[in-house]
Amino acid sequence: MPAGAAIIIDRVSKQYRRFAHTHRFLTLKSAIVGGNMFAALAPDQIFTALDDVSATVERGETFGVIGGNGAGKSTLLKIIAGTTKPTTGDAEVKGKISALIELGAGFHPEISGRENVFINGIMLGLTRAEITERFDDIVAFAELEEFIDAPVKNYSSGMYMRLGFSVAIHVDPDVLLIDEVLAVGDESYVHKCLDKIAEFKRRGKTILFVSHGLETVNRLCDRVMWLRDGQVQVIGDPPRVIGAYRSWVAHKEEESLAAGHQRRLEEAASDEAVEEQQPLVGEDAPTAAQGGRAPAEEAPTPDLGAEGADKQGAEAPYEPGRWGSRQVSIEEIRLLDAAGEQRYVFACGEPMTIEMRLSAAKPVEDFVFGVGIFNPNGVCCYGTNTDIEKFEAGSLTGEATVRVVIPELNLIEGTYYLDAAVHRRDSFTYDYQRGLCRFRTTSTVGDVGVARLQHTWEFDGSVVWQRTGGIAPAGE
Repeated sequence: MPAGAAIIIDRVSKQYRRFAHTHRFLTLKSAIVGGNMFAALAPDQIFTALDDVSATVERGETFGVIGGNGAGKSTLLKIIAGTTKPTTGDAEVKGKISALIELGAGFHPEISGRENVFINGIMLGLTRAEITERFDDIVAFAELEEFIDAPVKNYSSGMYMRLGFSVAIHVDPDVLLIDEVLAVGDESYVHKCLDKIAEFKRRGKTILFVSHGLETVNRLCDRVMWLRDGQVQVIGDPPRVIGAYRSWVAHKEEESLAAGHQRRLEEAASDEAVEEQQPLVGEDAPTAAQGGRAPAEEAPTPDLGAEGADKQGAEAPYEPGRWGSRQVSIEEIRLLDAAGEQRYVFACGEPMTIEMRLSAAKPVEDFVFGVGIFNPNGVCCYGTNTDIEKFEAGSLTGEATVRVVIPELNLIEGTYYLDAAVHRRDSFTYDYQRGLCRFRTTSTVGDVGVARLQHTWEFDGSVVWQRTGGIAPAGE
């Protein structure tokens, strides 16, 4: 091992055998005589968790590993910790190692927390004298002074995990492996765990950190490796690797949302029974902004607009669907970015254009175009139409395109449902598509509510601050 290296992962692969009756070894002898049992299996009978993974972690480095579920992150840490063996390749570690992977895996439920601390500490390489010396600190860090002599089976899941974390962290290893174990208590306890990890970092310990919390990875790690389907995609500085990973996640979401949009259109077409509608005129007519939803035969009046938005969601659930007479039909809905490309994932503050391609079987002179944006709870985030905005209809013949240009999509991070409609001024529906098109917004900040209002912060007096991230206002 090179002098400066703490961990060397050399072309590590790990394969698991899928359950298959036809290739089950009946005896140890048959397994040995059969040779490599993986070689006898067809490709569809093997799951490759890791595929030729190589990396070097320097002594004193905090090295992050990111990737989606099933990417091989936990398998890699188990191989480094020595709890499982690679199919091929090798992982070498220099120094004492402690793994925060399966907290409390060695705890016995029938005995007390005190006894489990000693047993677990010995399993992690401490002597009885070392455990006795650190016992009070272990219990205090876990915040279990009142319950340490109670049987572990009586602990809540949070107490159980905190005790496991505390024992592992007090082993004082040279190499610390952490696998998504920071959800071990309330927010204050998580901060205490992060402070302890930061203390390890300051003391020059080597840390291998696996997490889905990208902001935490960016803050703690010196370098990051992105695993995808068991293969290394890129290793490098955190902002570059995390940015590449987020781009890939957004691309996957784009594909999923696009496929969902097409599927919902097909389902709506197969379920729809378009019947003649009679207009329901009056101030009591339900609007889409009020959460109104009814089959075509019940003559809904989906006047997409802002009036009544404060009442929506309570009277009726938000149910995706499509209805209308189709005298004017919405043939296609597209969400476009600033370059005119169709997308389904937008960053908070990005421009978005809602484009509707229409066709009218016969000329019509009474028409209103409307759009509405709802969150998954059916809350109307925004709704408007051409009638509300004082556009007077002239004529609509044949094919046409309508665009709603939003210069800044200032919605907080989340999934949103789009309503699009064309109807008469009296709310008689030509075509209404409710929630068939969905999109996501992403954000680098964690603000709450519905919309991100344009704002700045101002400070007077002896207030000193520094922006470390988030969305900076224009010109800052």
